Amino acid sequence: MSSQVLRAQFTCEPHTYTRFNLTQNMEGDNSQVEMKLSSDMDEEVGENHHTSNGKPYMVQKLGRTPKVLCFIVSAALLIVFIGLLIGYIAVGKKQVAPVCASAVSLTEPLVLHETGTAPLMDWDDVKTLFAQKLTAAKLQNALSEFSQVSHRAGSPEDESLGNKVLQRFKGYGMNTWTDEHFIKVQDPPTSGSNRVVFKNTLEEFPKGFLSYSNTGSVTGDVLYAHYGLEEDFRKLRNRNINMNGRVMLVRAGKINFAEKVANAAKMNASAVLIYPDPTDYSIGDKTELYGHVHMGSGDPYTPGFPSFNHTQFPPVESSGLPRILAQTITQDMATKILRQLEGQRMPDEWEGYSKLGNERDIITVEVKNVLAEKKIHNVFGVIKGFVDSDRYVVIGAQRDAWGPGFAASTVGTAVLVELARSIADMVKNDGFKPRRSIVFASWSAGEYGSVGATEWLEGYLSSLSTKAVSYINLDGIVTGQKGFKVAASPLLHTLIQKTLEEVKNKDLTLLNQFAKSNWESNILEPMEPDNAAYSFLAFSGISSISFRFSTENSGYKFFGTLQDTSDNLNIATSSQVPQLAETAGRFAGHIALRLVHDHLLQMDVMKYYKVIRSHVAKINGKVREVQRIKPELLPKALTVKWLISATGSYSRAAHNLLTDIQNSDLEDIEMCRLINDRIMTVERNLLSHYVSPRESPFRHILVGSGPHTLKALLKHLDDLKYDNPDADADLFRNQFALATWTVQGCANSLAGDIWSLDNEI
Repeated sequence: MSSQVLRAQFTCEPHTYTRFNLTQNMEGDNSQVEMKLSSDMDEEVGENHHTSNGKPYMVQKLGRTPKVLCFIVSAALLIVFIGLLIGYIAVGKKQVAPVCASAVSLTEPLVLHETGTAPLMDWDDVKTLFAQKLTAAKLQNALSEFSQVSHRAGSPEDESLGNKVLQRFKGYGMNTWTDEHFIKVQDPPTSGSNRVVFKNTLEEFPKGFLSYSNTGSVTGDVLYAHYGLEEDFRKLRNRNINMNGRVMLVRAGKINFAEKVANAAKMNASAVLIYPDPTDYSIGDKTELYGHVHMGSGDPYTPGFPSFNHTQFPPVESSGLPRILAQTITQDMATKILRQLEGQRMPDEWEGYSKLGNERDIITVEVKNVLAEKKIHNVFGVIKGFVDSDRYVVIGAQRDAWGPGFAASTVGTAVLVELARSIADMVKNDGFKPRRSIVFASWSAGEYGSVGATEWLEGYLSSLSTKAVSYINLDGIVTGQKGFKVAASPLLHTLIQKTLEEVKNKDLTLLNQFAKSNWESNILEPMEPDNAAYSFLAFSGISSISFRFSTENSGYKFFGTLQDTSDNLNIATSSQVPQLAETAGRFAGHIALRLVHDHLLQMDVMKYYKVIRSHVAKINGKVREVQRIKPELLPKALTVKWLISATGSYSRAAHNLLTDIQNSDLEDIEMCRLINDRIMTVERNLLSHYVSPRESPFRHILVGSGPHTLKALLKHLDDLKYDNPDADADLFRNQFALATWTVQGCANSLAGDIWSLDNEI
């Protein structure tokens, strides 16, 4: 609609005017109805046309002639018309009052309504409409359509599924495209097999494998190391057990495969064998495990940059690739080995078997995995926003799997396409016009470490980090029915709580069903590095969320096996997969729709203040403790004052943002956009600018990994306290200073204009 301006002028009092401006745009343009009432009789007839008694010359001269009477009647009618028009516009403005003007709290969920240049649709109407579109019956059809016995990344089956998703997106009238990457992955040997031999009597040729393991053959003494946690290896070291060159036997669980191998490598082990213990995994004693051991995400042979075919770089490897062998073995093989181990007794808290192993427990491990280049495709569809179309929420799901991957990828893919269908239908047929865009993404090579998603992030990082509002991960969203877990950026916690109160599972809201007391302790969990959303959050600085229906006490046992089938998932959920998928889809849909519906982004910047403050308090206490015990390492001159000051700067910036919201003319769409951009910078500016993305890709100082994080600073203080040989006081002081400036920089960015900065440091 083209811009039209209607102006009517009538004279009243000198130098006064009233202006009304109604902006409503159905197509994304600015259409205005503007009335200006200005009253200045002197300007109308000229200042020199006055008599000495102060009456206008025109009135004095004309008297009560028919022309004058006609003029008076016309003026009266015009006044009535203007009054009616003013009343109409005032009512119109009341209906479409911008939601930003009501957004006076960053900590309380708001009841907001569509306004501005998008048609009015109340949030309750959006929820009702969405609930009508997304149904268990339609999800059941999608689950059947996208089920495959095998669809490993880069395979013809994977490509076929990608084409199905693409055609679905096109059928919904969405703009679509694909993203092609040439990646290097490690697969099992094409001829022969990997091999494990214990005491020259027990032999196994496992079909399962760990991608990105080092290759070759090693022979060494077996040492049982429980779950392969850092604390497990610390207990072994405290017993003065020599771990150099040992082959570590560890149970699956607690942490991912890559972390187990990295922990063993720190102890100078030569190899790691990982098995599913029957106390954790009731999956059968012959079931094979599959996975990867890259301590990172994406293609490890293009660290920090995308795997496009035209990229020309010298050969390089990720620092997260292991330098030791890693292989999975079956429960049956591991049990036989454990029963024959000699040596010291296990710690009492390590349930199961009795001995740790000694120099007589010889084992040989051969890994012959081969490196292969594969072409993969990510598939995208977008529903464009009607106001801020260049700001978008991304919803993604992994498409590939080691085997059937029903829980790992099929459920997520089905929910992805049904969310796309439902929201596209709302836009096309029901008049819903989202302010911001929604991008739907189907990733490949997720099983190798979120390769497809990470390569996309690396390829478009400069634009995604400033324009992507949030990422919603749909991988593994249904794995049980007795629990509900959410891992997310603290910025989204308030929105998550509101959504838990809105979305029902059967007859109860998710909040009432799974969090009868403290929802944060019962539902929230840390985001792990093997979660696809982790790269968006810790690598790209994009607020992200991942969630799942879970079993009550433990995770779904068939991930990383060929037993991840619809039958096993139905057993875990009492045949409620479509119903749970519907509820999971509504939870994801409500989060996405709220982020594209409301004028002001539902992100609570004060949540991060609480997280930072908690870490700073712990650091302050540990610094004082080390200074008291080891004053030669940390002199009294080292103070936490500046980190505390930076934390205060963040708090003041967050409160100033609230003040700016209250004091700004938020009828202006551009004003809301500027405020939303300030909110979005929080996540991005918690990425440390002082470390290399190639060496430490997960640069987020609060949820990332590496020596630059606040969590690492706490650990470093413990190492200094207990004389850990890896501790370095000078390195700690350097990382401490850089972390301080990262927090201060985040506060400066949140503050807005350069003249609004807090310059206490």
